[in-house]
Amino acid sequence: MSKRIALVEDDQALRENYVAALGKHGYEVQAYANRQLAEQAFAKRLPDLAIIDIGLQDEIDGGFAVCQQLRSLSKTLPIIFFTARDNDYDTICGLRMGADDYLTKDISLPHLVARIAALFRRTELLNQPQTPSDLIQAGDLIMDSKRMTVSWQNHNIELTVTEFWMLHAIAKYSGHVKSRQQLMDESKMVVDDTTITSHIKRIRKKFMLVDADFDCVETVYGMGYRWKN
Repeated sequence: MSKRIALVEDDQALRENYVAALGKHGYEVQAYANRQLAEQAFAKRLPDLAIIDIGLQDEIDGGFAVCQQLRSLSKTLPIIFFTARDNDYDTICGLRMGADDYLTKDISLPHLVARIAALFRRTELLNQPQTPSDLIQAGDLIMDSKRMTVSWQNHNIELTVTEFWMLHAIAKYSGHVKSRQQLMDESKMVVDDTTITSHIKRIRKKFMLVDADFDCVETVYGMGYRWKN
């Protein structure tokens, strides 16, 4: 059975383009132009994954309300914010509301499809038994590459899928410098250096929320990033 994706997007041309594009990848897509239509549909039946724009018609933050409703109905349903708003404030708000990933509309379709597939894979694997080969342990860091979970000093760190794979690339070989190109390859995306820098900053901030002295993600100027114990 094909996976059901809900797309909440007020731009008709974008909505139709992504419905067609995701349909070609085998997904069943239901699209909604505003918050009210989406919330009415979700109250009756939940999708398998939701892709939500933040600004919806005359509601500047309507997508945030949709995300909150979905999280009240399901703690595990994968949610992606897909928006033109690329700033730390909106990103942090979206993730704190329970979104699994936050993507901007300048990304490619293959990147979006990769993020969707990764979230479905994580959902399917959550209940499977853990094996030692899935784990990375570096000091107080534990990463499970199958379940895409991260903990630091026994505290869970909530990373987006993109952030997870960037950190995985850095932590997998402690002390080795990973270039920006290697981080893009690992996270299956193509972005500029500024976007990578923003992801790294957000990763650091999330760790510092549980450990103010965290400094294990090191910038090697002119080369990239590395994990230091």
